[in-house]
Amino acid sequence: MVLGRLGRRRTRYCPTFDGPGRLRGMPEHPDYPALVAGCTAVLEAINSGEQGLSILDRLLRSAAQTLDTPGLAFVEYGPSGGRVVAAIGAAGWAIGHPLPPADQVAAPLLTGPPVQALEVEVLPAELAHQLDGAGLRHVLAARVEISGLTIGALYAFYPDATRLDCAEHRAVLGFLAAGAAHLYRDQAGLPVHGDGSVVAALADGLAIVNRDGIVQLWNPAAERVTGLRAAEVLDQPLPIPVPPPGQVLDHRLPDGRWLTITAGDLPGATGARVVTFSDSSDQQLRDHDRDLFVAVTSHELRTPVTVIKGYADTLTTHWDSLSESDRRQAAGVIGQRAGELARLVDRLLASTNDAGRVGGSPPMPFDLVEALRAAADNLPTELRHRLVVRLPEQLPKALGDRASLDTVLTELVTNAGKYSPEGTPVELTAEADRRTVAFRVSDRGIGVRPDHVERAFERFWQADSGDRRRYPGAGLGLYLVRRIVERQNGWVSLRPRDGGGTVAEVRLPRG
Repeated sequence: MVLGRLGRRRTRYCPTFDGPGRLRGMPEHPDYPALVAGCTAVLEAINSGEQGLSILDRLLRSAAQTLDTPGLAFVEYGPSGGRVVAAIGAAGWAIGHPLPPADQVAAPLLTGPPVQALEVEVLPAELAHQLDGAGLRHVLAARVEISGLTIGALYAFYPDATRLDCAEHRAVLGFLAAGAAHLYRDQAGLPVHGDGSVVAALADGLAIVNRDGIVQLWNPAAERVTGLRAAEVLDQPLPIPVPPPGQVLDHRLPDGRWLTITAGDLPGATGARVVTFSDSSDQQLRDHDRDLFVAVTSHELRTPVTVIKGYADTLTTHWDSLSESDRRQAAGVIGQRAGELARLVDRLLASTNDAGRVGGSPPMPFDLVEALRAAADNLPTELRHRLVVRLPEQLPKALGDRASLDTVLTELVTNAGKYSPEGTPVELTAEADRRTVAFRVSDRGIGVRPDHVERAFERFWQADSGDRRRYPGAGLGLYLVRRIVERQNGWVSLRPRDGGGTVAEVRLPRG
């Protein structure tokens, strides 16, 4: 009976004033019993050992019921930008969607109250168009911060603006954002996107200057990067040069260190600019990547080269004593291993070319179903036999680089096959919505841990490491897939599959 009462909703009004003395009615208050029940469930899950994305998902579901919103999303920021790491309802399709650096998206949240009403137009264009197509044109946004560092944002989407002015709705969203910040402070399986202990959205230095170049905001990371305290800089001219929009400037500090500086206009603030900068003088990470690249390359190339040489030597020295079938088998193995070697070399070369275009041609409309069927036919024999293709007869055209689809599908199916029992099926499906065309590669393997769904896309990263690794590979396949897809204005994500296994989903804009 108690649960029944908690779940029942009553029609109530959240009063706000519309001019002096005029009280106008607003939609009902937040569902506080649902909030209490949801937070209790979150705490019980934490106490039972749940972490990371599953907790964020519970938090979003509690928020959705409490605030009566059709869609919520949680964006986590890292040094190079943000990514949607959790989303439900009408925004659920956005999981895995990248966002540009925080200076372009999070900036509106940095200069005002911790909870603000915004238009979806502040989000990247393709994301805003998709939300608008779903009828979600308004957003209540709360920043998630630890000790003044913004690490993420919680977005509640609405079809109209009637709830945005309600102080109670704002307070609840701010409360839930504070709860998310607490999870990050405790590092309970978080962050998902990025690396390190607690990844601040603004781990890079960030300054906001007005139209006269006077500093209005100087974040803690800016103090660490430059050595200049906020008290020395605020209300003073910016102490570093500002590059033109869209350009990058390298600037040397008096102490000899180098900064890499970018800048852009602050949305909604005429003449104001956002300037981000990072210390680019430390080469340690680059040296580590170089050494790791050499080690991985030598390890991964050794196996196919050894096999090719072995079979070639056998054919050379024992040609007359081998039967016709033995010769054909040896030649087949050489061909298969040569193909693997060629794909590996392509991946290695592409993974080192960070500045170049991956994917080749400019995006063009193409038939995704036809391209997927052709790419499936080009898979290696052992993968082609495991692939179960369940594609619709037709879909709207996708906008992207059709030629790169072979690489994307090959890497995703290879990854699925590697982490699932031999002989189990790998499924290929596709669908479309108002703004995107998507395809999924699903397996019945070991599954992906929630704290690995983003790390799996890092270069050279492996769930197992060292001499006891159970699964071979260079750790480049998913990294390359994400680079290819995102340079076509699409995005790719991983998630656990219901019933066990993993789902990899690629979304491209409709043509």
